[in-house]
Amino acid sequence: MNHTVQQLLLAALVVLPLLGSVAALLPAPPGLRGRGPDQAVMRHGVTVTGVVLAAAIALAAGFDHDHPARMQAQTDIGWIPALDIRIHLGVDGVSLPLLVLTALLTFLSALYAYFNRPSGPSPKAFVALLLLLESGTLASFAVLDLMLFFLAFEMVLIPMYFLINRWGGAERERAAWRFILYTLLGSVVMLLGLLLVGLKGGTFDMVALATTASDSASGAGGSGLSHTTQLIAALAIIVGLAVKAPMWPLHSWLPDAHTAAPTVGSVLLAGVLLKMGTYGLVRIVLPMTPDAAHTYAPYLAAFAVVGIIYGSLACLALARTGAKGDLKRLIAYSSVGHMGFVLLGIATLTPTGVNGALFANIAHGLITGLLFFLVGALKDRSGTTDLDQLSGTSGAALYGRAPRLGGLLAFGAVASLGLPGLAGFWGEMLAMFGAFDPADGLSRPAYLTYMALAAFGTLLTAAYMLIVVRRVCMGDHPIEPGTGTEAERPALADVHGHEFAAWSPLVALTVLAGLWPAALLGLTDPAVQQLLAGGTR
Repeated sequence: MNHTVQQLLLAALVVLPLLGSVAALLPAPPGLRGRGPDQAVMRHGVTVTGVVLAAAIALAAGFDHDHPARMQAQTDIGWIPALDIRIHLGVDGVSLPLLVLTALLTFLSALYAYFNRPSGPSPKAFVALLLLLESGTLASFAVLDLMLFFLAFEMVLIPMYFLINRWGGAERERAAWRFILYTLLGSVVMLLGLLLVGLKGGTFDMVALATTASDSASGAGGSGLSHTTQLIAALAIIVGLAVKAPMWPLHSWLPDAHTAAPTVGSVLLAGVLLKMGTYGLVRIVLPMTPDAAHTYAPYLAAFAVVGIIYGSLACLALARTGAKGDLKRLIAYSSVGHMGFVLLGIATLTPTGVNGALFANIAHGLITGLLFFLVGALKDRSGTTDLDQLSGTSGAALYGRAPRLGGLLAFGAVASLGLPGLAGFWGEMLAMFGAFDPADGLSRPAYLTYMALAAFGTLLTAAYMLIVVRRVCMGDHPIEPGTGTEAERPALADVHGHEFAAWSPLVALTVLAGLWPAALLGLTDPAVQQLLAGGTR
């Protein structure tokens, strides 16, 4: 594909949702109002996100797959010359899958919301915030300037805050405040680290900083950061990114946010926003502060493994009978465990581990996005996400009352627990393979211990996921035919056409990534090899 066309497509990914967000607040043209202004603005959201998804697919189709380590579709123009801050965009094998995932999940969320409009204030504000969120997320994966990355990183906080606070469920105000306070405090710390890297490195350009760090480490000259500067800067950046990841013990905002958020908010929070933290570790910390990354890696791995075990035990506690566990909250805690595998892979500092982390990122976005869609649909039908109610005498019993919905929930659960042949398997396995043989200088006995604990975490994941499937799909008190108690269970609608349209791409991609992992690993591996060697030239 022509370089100029690539540039335009990448710029469109960032700019179109922003323009669409502004346009959503304007009156709809007379010919596009449909049955009313509310329907018109929801249709506008579907249209804009659909165009963005088409642009992302076109960019992926035109990407030079023979050279995924090379930064492509670059735009580099001056913005604030006094601080050497530039509008620098680009895409490589690390960022391309995340761009496509973001565009896909946002489009599916807009499509789902068109038919299942969240209860709350004006649909105009909802669509405008959704598109603003998409623009900030896409920009986070596309920009190559540290200050632009920070601005894009912050850009997503306000729309997500309002999506939770205005369209969320019970205790939404408390959850929204916890979300914004945690992430803002983390961002302030991260900003200090980014400023230190940029000022000491002489530039905020992420490509130049990564390359300089490599040259300095190899003795080829350059103005690389000193060891002390790397330690201070990396610590600040890791703390800020760990809040968003989320890494134990900085995760406590996540369950409340997921539980209170509307379905669309939960899908995007789990499927996209959490990836911004782990992406920043791979794009910024590993190549720009390699000495500090090597120093902090064992601690990062330890926290990751604690998160895996902690998240799984929390899910088991919520899944047990009588615990009054919330299904959305359980899936939120499962994200803490799954993102622990991502952090463990990154902490191995090996191509195998980092590739596994990036694969697990995409797999988690697909699978957990599907699970939150399914839980949202279940709540719309039954009016609750309380596991005891869903599994009681008058509960869901999906296999008998809504078999397609029950089948999809079972599919999402077995994909989440890492069944071979589905997307969830490869990322976790590669992360553990990376821990089996970590980078030179890291303690192999310690990492073997981490690997064993992570493997135990997969068993715990299987336990709580299968408990959830049994309770929700079969019920704790199965009703025998002919007992006269079938009427106690109200009618429950099965999967609607629009729901099938919104969920089937996630199912298909989960199967495709599980059966053909080389499609994704072929993109990420060359880029990861080059980043670990020092930058993207």
